[in-house]
Amino acid sequence: MPANPPVFSTLGCRLNAYETEAMKTLASDANINNTVVVNTCAVTSEAVRKARQEIRKQRKANPTARLVVTGCAAQIEPETFANMPEVDLVIGNTEKMQPKTWATMAPDFTGETEKVQVNDIMSVTETASHLIDGFGTRSRAYVQVQNGCDHRCTFCIIPYGRGNSRSVPAGVIVEQIKRLVDRGYNEIVLTGVDLTSWGADLPATPKLGDLVMRILRLVPDLPRLRISSIDSIEVDENLMQAIATEHRLMPHLHLSLQAGDDMILKRMKRRHLRDDAIRFCQAARILRPDMTFGADIIAGFPTETDAMFENSMLLVEECDLTWLHIFPYSPRPNTPAARMPQVDRMQVKERTKRLRQAGQSQVAIHLDNQIAKSATILMERPRMGRTEQFAEVTLKQDQQIGSLINVKITGVKDNQLTANLKPEL
Repeated sequence: MPANPPVFSTLGCRLNAYETEAMKTLASDANINNTVVVNTCAVTSEAVRKARQEIRKQRKANPTARLVVTGCAAQIEPETFANMPEVDLVIGNTEKMQPKTWATMAPDFTGETEKVQVNDIMSVTETASHLIDGFGTRSRAYVQVQNGCDHRCTFCIIPYGRGNSRSVPAGVIVEQIKRLVDRGYNEIVLTGVDLTSWGADLPATPKLGDLVMRILRLVPDLPRLRISSIDSIEVDENLMQAIATEHRLMPHLHLSLQAGDDMILKRMKRRHLRDDAIRFCQAARILRPDMTFGADIIAGFPTETDAMFENSMLLVEECDLTWLHIFPYSPRPNTPAARMPQVDRMQVKERTKRLRQAGQSQVAIHLDNQIAKSATILMERPRMGRTEQFAEVTLKQDQQIGSLINVKITGVKDNQLTANLKPEL
C-alpha cells in the first residue's frame, strides 16, 4: 500500500461506484500515490456543476496531489475540465478502466503523458466487468452486466458518455455471482445503463429474462437476485415468467417511465406510451401480487402543459408507484430537448414538489400496508435492513450486517418500518 494512497470521489450512478472499485484496484496495482480521482456524472447540467464543485473542494483539501478527472462528464466535455486550473489529467470512460492508463501515473513512469486522454467512446465494443468481482457493500453486491445505450432520448446525453450498448456474456456473469455467493453475499443486484438491452449484441441475442433464469438455475445457493432500473417496454417473456415463478427474484422493479403523457413521451423519444406502462404494472402485479415499483419521472419537460403534467400525476396512482425518483428538468447542452420551448423554472419547481409529495404519500400507503405482516429483511446496518420490496426496517437488537432475518412488522416510525424478530421454529 502506498504511503499516501489515492483518494477517490464518486458522483452519480451505481455503475460509477462499480467502476470506482475497479479503478482502486488498478491504482493499487500501479502503486499510485498522492493522487485524487474524481469520477464524474453528466446526467444533468446540475451534475456537471457539482462535478466542478467537487474538483475545487478536493483541490483545496489536497493541494499537492495530482488531480485526475474521469467519468461521463469528462468523456463528454473533456476541455471543460482540462481548462480548470485545479485539474492535472482528464481521462475518458474507456481509458479509466485500462491498466496502461494507470501505469503512466506510477511513480516509476518516466515518459510524457497528455493532459487529455479521451478517445471515441462509440468505437468501444467491450465492457470491463472482468476487473472486479462485483462492487459490494457489506450487505449486497452489484454486478455490471451491461454498459452503454443505443437509444437517443431527446433529454439524455449519457450515450455520448457511455457509448453504444454492450453486454457481458452470461457465463462471465454467472461465474462472478458464484464467487460472490461463496464469499457470503445474500443479495446480488444486476446493474447496467440500459439493462433490458442486455444480450442484443451477443450470439443468439438472448434477453434479460434468459439471463435471470440462467442465474437462478445455475446459482441455487443465491438467496436474492435484484434487478436495477429497467425499461418496461423491453421486458421479455422469460423475465415475466421469472417474476411469476421465481421467489428469489425480488418483487421490486424500478421503471424508467420519465412521463405520463403520450405527447411528452413522444417528444422525449421514448419507446412506450402511458397505457404501455399501466399494462405492464398491472400484468406484473397479477403475476406477483406483492410487487412494488419505483420510477424515474421528469417534471417540467419542455412544452409540458398543466394538463400534460396532470397525466404524470395520475400515472403515479394508475401504476401504483411507490419509490419515486423525481428530476426537475434542466436543459442539457447539445441535446434536442434543450432546443425545445422551455417551461418556466418556477413551474418546474412547483411540479417537482407536487410529484415528490405524491411519492411520499405512496410510500406512506405502502408502509402502512406492511403492518402485521411477516418479512425477511437483509441487514444493511446493525439495526436496519430492507424488505424484499426495499422498504427500510428498524430493529431494537443488533444483527449481523448482510444476514437475512425473519421479522414481524409492528409499525411505522420516521418513514421506516419497525419490527420484532420472529422466534425460531
